[in-house]
Amino acid sequence: MADDDLFERGMATRRAVLGDTHVDGATSRTTGFDDDFQSFITEGAWGTVWSRPGLTRRERSMLTIALLAALGHDEEVAMHVRATVNTGCTPDDIKEALLHVAVYAGVPAANRAFRIAKEELAKREAVQ
Repeated sequence: MADDDLFERGMATRRAVLGDTHVDGATSRTTGFDDDFQSFITEGAWGTVWSRPGLTRRERSMLTIALLAALGHDEEVAMHVRATVNTGCTPDDIKEALLHVAVYAGVPAANRAFRIAKEELAKREAVQ
């Protein structure tokens, strides 16, 4: 059962970081099969961790991109690179985070993430 306050705080943070279009798309695809999972990530990731006061959203973006890149979660890397438009994380911040990935998680992981980040940033440039 969802904690309504935690869920609402999580949804507000999720929307602020990922944008309404992304969140509306994700929630519109929710079924009875994955509704508990959607509640879990909204409450746990967004309502608890991303809503904590200890780090800025920019810093959380950098950490998240680095961790996702290190773990090889390409679709999530792309999504969080797109989200940096809402968090204040700059292309230079992304570059610095991915350089850390190269040292601590390996050059192949960073190489893949640099490619993804370049593609996503180029799409953003094309729109602006």
